[in-house]
Amino acid sequence: MTSPGTHDFRVLDSELLLESPILAVRRDTLAMPGGDTGRREIVEHFGAVAVVAVRDNGEIALVRQYRHSVRARLWELPAGLLDVDGEDEISTAQRELAEEAALAADRWDVLCDLVTSPGFCDETVRVFLARDLHDTQRGEVEHEEADLVLEWTPLATARDMILRGEIMNAIAISGIMTASEVLAGRATPRPVDVPNPWRPTALPRRRREAGLGPDLKTLPL
Repeated sequence: MTSPGTHDFRVLDSELLLESPILAVRRDTLAMPGGDTGRREIVEHFGAVAVVAVRDNGEIALVRQYRHSVRARLWELPAGLLDVDGEDEISTAQRELAEEAALAADRWDVLCDLVTSPGFCDETVRVFLARDLHDTQRGEVEHEEADLVLEWTPLATARDMILRGEIMNAIAISGIMTASEVLAGRATPRPVDVPNPWRPTALPRRRREAGLGPDLKTLPL
């Protein structure tokens, strides 16, 4: 038996269980401490970005969007998947801010990186802070995004909404709270070109190797 914290959890076998447009599920067999093996189901994801867009008066853009998994409309940040092959995270963030809020920004920073559900999913989310906002043309939207509501909310009010349980989206909570620290001068954000070693690779690599793209959500019929 190796000392705790030193075991090599080698993947002995891997099986693809499900392939769908925005995710996949695989089962890995791992070498466990003590000579045992264990199987773990992993949800593969493209990764995503989210944006805390702040006006000069301190209001932030919140969107209320229907989420079928919980059968409810949730208050969230403008956000989207990293589902375009070769697109970097800042470009995705800029595109999503235009699509969901009809906004562009002249000043961008990185607030935080999240591993959203490490017990079963490889999704990571990079949250950006967008300042010096101006209006831009909204991109095409469909499905749930065609129903979303945009509301400008004072940052202090958004913090209170978190504490009252009205904002439950974990990405929004992380972005709002880290933005509060930065905007209050208690923390310094990172530049947008800082590498993100946690961005998922398994799902986009498999889609790319299958000749799919640039929209990696498009599966053959």
